[in-house]
Amino acid sequence: MKSNKSKISVFLLIIFMALITSVGCQNKTTDEDDTIIVGMELAYPPFEMTDEQGNPTGISVDLAYAMGEYLGKKVQIENMAFGGLLPALQTQKIDVILSSMTITPEREEAVDFSIPYASSNLAMLINKDSDVSAFDDLNVDGKILAVKKGTTGHIYAQTHLPNATINVFEKETACVLEVTQGKADAFIYDQMTIYKNWKNNLETTKSNLAPFQENPENWGMALRSDEDELRQEINKFIKEYKENGGFDKLADKYLEEQKKLFDELGIPFFF
Repeated sequence: MKSNKSKISVFLLIIFMALITSVGCQNKTTDEDDTIIVGMELAYPPFEMTDEQGNPTGISVDLAYAMGEYLGKKVQIENMAFGGLLPALQTQKIDVILSSMTITPEREEAVDFSIPYASSNLAMLINKDSDVSAFDDLNVDGKILAVKKGTTGHIYAQTHLPNATINVFEKETACVLEVTQGKADAFIYDQMTIYKNWKNNLETTKSNLAPFQENPENWGMALRSDEDELRQEINKFIKEYKENGGFDKLADKYLEEQKKLFDELGIPFFF
């Protein structure tokens, strides 16, 4: 039979273990509450990319950290394929998508968006030997278009090019390779990416940066539909960040050359 002293020792041990468990759970909850997980595909420079050490960097990364500071939260960047961002948001693996994502009616059926923080237009990277020069030239039997899966270029092509052959790829680099090798007449994507890939492949490609859509594409941060309070706070952040010149500083840091070109061509800039 155990003595009273043994019983007291066991009782105190149980209380001690319970306190440790309680504190541990409380710290975990606090850490979760203090962190916002931002999903993006780090494969779209200069907006989403990695530095030489593999760390996230770029316009969207800077914007995410500024947002976290405004919200009083730590920011955790989760790098994932663009096509997996919406499912990850819906299954609560991430809290916000900040990945140069265009606000579309189809996406708005699944998630909510912040107010727009940037806008862009689609443009064309064209094989130098192709007789394609404008978007409508692609809507012909025998013309081949490369698109990146799940992007607005993919969606727009499906709607507006019923006669073209549309080949879908997971990576931007694969689309570009199709054009440079002459396997596709063109690749449609945003103006910034098309410009970059044209500059990198001057011997095999040409470009058309002029907008061919009726309206520009607005980029927003995506959230779950039940996160109305967070969405309102993010909207406030975007407005204040713009008013305080935050986007101008990002353009000066990452897009000085492109902004000059857009001004020369009379094309509206992102911010």
